[in-house]
Amino acid sequence: MTSLDFIVMSIFAIIILSIGMIFTKMGSKDGQSFFEGGGKIPWWINGLSLFVSYFSAGTFVVWGSIAYKYGLVSNGIQLTMVFAGLVSSLFLVSRWKRTGSHTVAEYIRLRFGTKTQQFYTYLIMLHGLFMTASVLYPVGKMVQLATPFSLETCIIIIGVIIILYTAAGGLWAVLVTDVVQFIVLAAAVLIVIPIAFENIGGVSNFIDKSPPHFFDFFNDEYSIVFAGAFFIYQTAYIGGNWAYVQRYTSVRNEMESRKVGYLFSILYLVSPFIWMIPPMIYRVINPNLVGLESEGAYMLLCQKVLPSGLIGLILSGMVSATASKANTTINLVATVFAKDVYKSIFHTKATESQLILVARIFTILFGALTIYIAILVPRVGGIVELVLSVASIAGGALFIPIIWTLFPNRQTSFSLVFTSSISLLINLTLKIFAVDLIGFKLPRIAETSLGVGIPILCICLFEAYYLIKNIPVKDELLTFAHLNPIDESSNSGDNSQNVFGIRVIAIAMAIVGFGIAILGFMASMNMPSIVVGISIIILSLPTWIASKSV
Repeated sequence: MTSLDFIVMSIFAIIILSIGMIFTKMGSKDGQSFFEGGGKIPWWINGLSLFVSYFSAGTFVVWGSIAYKYGLVSNGIQLTMVFAGLVSSLFLVSRWKRTGSHTVAEYIRLRFGTKTQQFYTYLIMLHGLFMTASVLYPVGKMVQLATPFSLETCIIIIGVIIILYTAAGGLWAVLVTDVVQFIVLAAAVLIVIPIAFENIGGVSNFIDKSPPHFFDFFNDEYSIVFAGAFFIYQTAYIGGNWAYVQRYTSVRNEMESRKVGYLFSILYLVSPFIWMIPPMIYRVINPNLVGLESEGAYMLLCQKVLPSGLIGLILSGMVSATASKANTTINLVATVFAKDVYKSIFHTKATESQLILVARIFTILFGALTIYIAILVPRVGGIVELVLSVASIAGGALFIPIIWTLFPNRQTSFSLVFTSSISLLINLTLKIFAVDLIGFKLPRIAETSLGVGIPILCICLFEAYYLIKNIPVKDELLTFAHLNPIDESSNSGDNSQNVFGIRVIAIAMAIVGFGIAILGFMASMNMPSIVVGISIIILSLPTWIASKSV
């Protein structure tokens, strides 16, 4: 990297931190502003935030590594997220909005009591710890490849920036930075693809020189059976992850909550085919990466083909994606800790200003711990192993039982806690001690299938048992609709937050677009950069106009 690349990254970091500081006053107004963004956020902002927070630099490291090794297998896996998003949009997200609850923790408390809520809250916080660490590590790895800094230093710097603006501005800071980060990331990828194809001699040359089966969607390790199990996991994750549920419940009504999910699905239908092209191209350029070296394929391609300044833009895009996923999780766990742990257990009469202070302090502490765990990722076998292992062990166990209760059911507190506990115990035991117990390590297909299969089996067995015991079916959402009526009317407070948020997005878009266009002129008239930059400036105009019609 050159000094220009460092300048680009520094300017981007300043922009993101500034956005967080801008929303500090708004987020400090009251609890609803900090934790829920006013509760009536425009659906397209939540949809973009959900999309960009669903992946991270891990997308380019984890799936990029798979794309480098196996080609379109990476896309085959990611397409499961499209169908999972559609299923969630059709059957789940509106039911979350119908509960009238602001968080999943609140829903569990009202439905199953405080003890069950605490059980899941602590597990979700632990799960969030490892998932956040899993997104800090890959971006640190990519920055390390392009800078003279150590991996640990890169992780710490990036982590501190994310923690600061998340603690300052609350949910609105998270949402607006998510949208801006989506723009930077999309711009970076759209710039690198035509340059990479030009470097390799065009699309036809890329196809001719690709290895055999490089354009197959499945292989022995990532088969169609794995994809099916992964689809079930992704449905549970998109429809039940506490951070994403916050995106469905903080809009005006059920229709808008479904629009959030639909936008996510549409974007994920297109994006993997764009995101994964660069590491696939690098496989043709350099087929000699082995082991964990393939995790750096994306960044290695960028270093090879991009001029000075644009490498800094690419890294800013990777930091953007990581920040979006990390800040979403950190904001969620801080919200849950303040409202559902601190207030419920330690200080039942805490004021809103006290809860906001507690959430900010917890954001800093939680973020520091995720930075530490991220530094330890290489010791567990690399990022691919960590991400897929956490998914197979915890994803189904934590999300499937709760999602089940959104529909007419016979479940009780005991059945939920037992299902989650036994699922976690079995999957964790097999992950750690499989060789000692059964003589071999479980293949990825078996891990993922057991991860979703065990909780589904347990829940079904409990339904059958309670049917035999003549326990009646309950549809608690009818009760929630009565106890927690949703006020869908607008008010000036909420509207002013939406107007302000959209205008900040428009101004940030114009600044980012101008900066990218300038980089294009500085990089020997790099036309992809100039075109992308001008396009972003143009799009900032209707975004500003949209604020007037909120």
